[in-house]
Amino acid sequence: MIEEKLIVNSERGNLLTELTKSMSECVSFYFSVAFINFSGLQLLLDPIKEAADRGVKGKIITSTYLNFTDAKALEKLKEFCNVDLKVFVTDKELGFHTKAYIFEYSDSYKVIIGSSNITQSALKSNIEWNVEIISKHDANFIKDVLKEYDYLWNTSVDADADFIKRYEDFLKNIQGSGWRKQLIYENSEYIVPNRMQKKATENLERLRYYGEKKALVIAATGTGKTYMSAFDVKRFKPKKLLFVVHREEILRKAKETFEKLLPNEGYTFGLLTGNQKQKNVDFVFSTNLSINNCLYEFDREEFDYIIIDEAHHATSSTYQRILEYFNPKFTLGMTATPERSDSYNVFDLFDNNVALEVRLHDALEDELVIPFHYFGITDIDAVDLSDVSIDNIAEVTKRLKVNERVDFIIEKMNFYDFDGEKRKCLGFCASIEHARYMSDEFNNRGFKSVYLYGEDSSEKRTQYINRLENDQDELEFIFTVDIFNEGVDIPSVNTVLMLRPTNSPIIFIQQLGRGLRKHANKNFLTVLDFIGNHNKTFLIALALNGSRYYDKESLKVAIATGFANIPGCTHIQMDKISQERILAQIDQENFNSLKYLKEEYYEFKQMNQGRIPYLLIDYLKFDGAPDPTKFISKEKSYLHFLAKVEKEEELKRLLSYEPFEAIIKELSSKLPLKRVYDFAIIKYLLDHDEINLQQAKNEILKLVKHVDEDSIIHAFEFLNQDYYDRLQVVNIPKIFSYQNGLVVKTELLNNILQNDVFRQYIEDIVSYGIFRYEREYREEYYGVPHFKLYEQYQMVDAALLSNYRKTHSSFRGSGLVVNGKEFFLYIDLHKEENIKDSINYKDKFIDPGHFQWQSVNNTSQHTERGQDLVRNKQRGVNLHLFVRKYKEIDRGKTEPYIYIGKGNSIKYEGNKPITVLLELEHQIPPVLYTELTEKV
Repeated sequence: MIEEKLIVNSERGNLLTELTKSMSECVSFYFSVAFINFSGLQLLLDPIKEAADRGVKGKIITSTYLNFTDAKALEKLKEFCNVDLKVFVTDKELGFHTKAYIFEYSDSYKVIIGSSNITQSALKSNIEWNVEIISKHDANFIKDVLKEYDYLWNTSVDADADFIKRYEDFLKNIQGSGWRKQLIYENSEYIVPNRMQKKATENLERLRYYGEKKALVIAATGTGKTYMSAFDVKRFKPKKLLFVVHREEILRKAKETFEKLLPNEGYTFGLLTGNQKQKNVDFVFSTNLSINNCLYEFDREEFDYIIIDEAHHATSSTYQRILEYFNPKFTLGMTATPERSDSYNVFDLFDNNVALEVRLHDALEDELVIPFHYFGITDIDAVDLSDVSIDNIAEVTKRLKVNERVDFIIEKMNFYDFDGEKRKCLGFCASIEHARYMSDEFNNRGFKSVYLYGEDSSEKRTQYINRLENDQDELEFIFTVDIFNEGVDIPSVNTVLMLRPTNSPIIFIQQLGRGLRKHANKNFLTVLDFIGNHNKTFLIALALNGSRYYDKESLKVAIATGFANIPGCTHIQMDKISQERILAQIDQENFNSLKYLKEEYYEFKQMNQGRIPYLLIDYLKFDGAPDPTKFISKEKSYLHFLAKVEKEEELKRLLSYEPFEAIIKELSSKLPLKRVYDFAIIKYLLDHDEINLQQAKNEILKLVKHVDEDSIIHAFEFLNQDYYDRLQVVNIPKIFSYQNGLVVKTELLNNILQNDVFRQYIEDIVSYGIFRYEREYREEYYGVPHFKLYEQYQMVDAALLSNYRKTHSSFRGSGLVVNGKEFFLYIDLHKEENIKDSINYKDKFIDPGHFQWQSVNNTSQHTERGQDLVRNKQRGVNLHLFVRKYKEIDRGKTEPYIYIGKGNSIKYEGNKPITVLLELEHQIPPVLYTELTEKV
């Protein structure tokens, strides 16, 4: 019997997963591939080692075809005693194209033949077709494959040390000639924006069209913000432009970028710095200090367009003078980290308009940064952190300073190796003392190392960074505490060592980000994380998962599937002990307990330089920050949560004023937003007494591409409390009134807004709601009902999002709620065992494209309701499916549902209840399907 299947790299899986699984089960293996790069081999190092530990041997043939095989990969393979390695030497007439993976089992062979070589892209992300065939030992096909393999093996040469050295020398000799490189003539007319740049420029254009004069773009270092700004300038066509940044080296690079992208537009370009005073040009590139020194030599309207790079510095006094003096048609801020100082908020400086925000997962998906290969390694037993607080830095340092651990780190570092000729590594340590110790011990073992900390001069930092980047310098390691978390750019770093316990997802992501900058001499970043037995190990999973929302199930599935939701060639692998340790911690932790929320808050406060984060938008600064809506859920508003954890009298005094307290509770209850229309209207009304339909449409279209008029009217009615139940109307103050086609701000709200402190907190809730909506829903129009696939919703949300014109709180209770022809099916996939229902519901996925649903037990096919369900498409009824795995995961927290789109009845049976087979209009993505259907 022959089994066959097609393997492609997609969300459903990839060739790497198939090879890893096959190697863990086979009794021997045989590979024949044209190319082996180290980028792909590193992903197979553990499977090869585990095969060796089981006594499994293998043969590998590769080739010199087109000189694409890495000599480094050959050297690495020679370290394995269970692998025999040969190389087929090609010439001009004879090529070598095989891509075959053969696995022998006790009674069968598995053969995978297709298009994939051993490179990270071929194994994980390229468009590749590979056919897998499983057949008995005596099948003719298997005999032919093995015969051909033996022929290739016998005509290939042994990859001994002498051969590899000759091949390596040959590659080095041709490298300088550029023979291996693909030369591209880069004509500026044909440089096109990447996906991030295109989205940003479209959003900026829309904001300007609707009258906005300022905007902010948030994107990680190395993602192309300067190019993006040049593309927008090309579209805007200013007569005169000012580009401001605090560092001269950034300024010069920016000028070069603009000159490259705008060569034939007739513009002149000049620098305004300490040494150069080129003021009379069209595009002035200036440091903040230089433009300050000659500010009044320019007219206030001199520049049409001003760009503030590294805009988190714009809260300083020099930038404030620039922004206050000039009156351009448009101002663009660009930053990787939207920090805020005590006195100013960077979002406010740009009128709270965020044109685009690119976080780590977005950057990986858009290939704005390089992939990383993360290996989570269980630390040695001699390092015991189980009974110590990871905030006790002195004790943690003492326990990490173990010579045996240094040897273990070096052993793993040598095993996994790195991409490139020279290792360029940042090691993140627990303290200065720990960094000094690691540097000393590495030097003692022959690895050139230094350590840096916050009080070292910038000259010293620059010197060490330059030495690390210099391929001829022997320096390989810089050990540090937190100074490279952000803001320092070392593009050629190819290795990161996580040597301290992770106590913050934010810091973890910042440290990871130090090595993700694209560089000509690296294809990926190697990350080695030494995972101890401290009680916050699970925070690593939060950082790597990168999801907007998480619960125990999604985290556990992510860990079990090797974080399959991570895009591209990025690879995340944890050893079994670390996986089990993290899974056990997740099971024990209650993510919604006050204890856990306080710990999250205090950790974030520490990241905020010890300052109380008074505003919700403070949580937008960092990738990996806690979700403050969890704090709101616990205490009805963020200020109430702050007052509880900080015990600050001033906050308690503010909240003692009942009208203010009631208003912030009311606005906070709407977070996170599921549609932005209501808050767009509220934002306008904070500065105006009333708003009409056209003005509301104008404000909404600053944020989204389209809006229908009925939804705007429904938003007006909703703000008028038309759909509140009696209890809500009694307890919630009326802050807006809808009459004669206008929404009017009430006197109560107007009076509250006269107080600057009250106003600041109200504006913060509104701004946070809009920013977060933009991040999660982008500028898309989702129609009516306003549902985005695979987002989370509560039952009552469907009333708002389908323009339901009765009391919204009536959307609860039954698993089926109806608004006209829109039917909403709410489904718990796993029923609680203690509920004794007369019906054993059979709601389940049949496969990613089909779902079996059972109606409540009093529904008959012969009723109108029954006919709507079983013949929904013919009767124009839309069946919207919302599913959740469990009703409750953490104690006291009801889980939301995930919207999986519409389904259509294709088969049905029974009465009271009716069992319906629904064909889904959108197949469930593999990662989500796994999460919803598998138990971990």
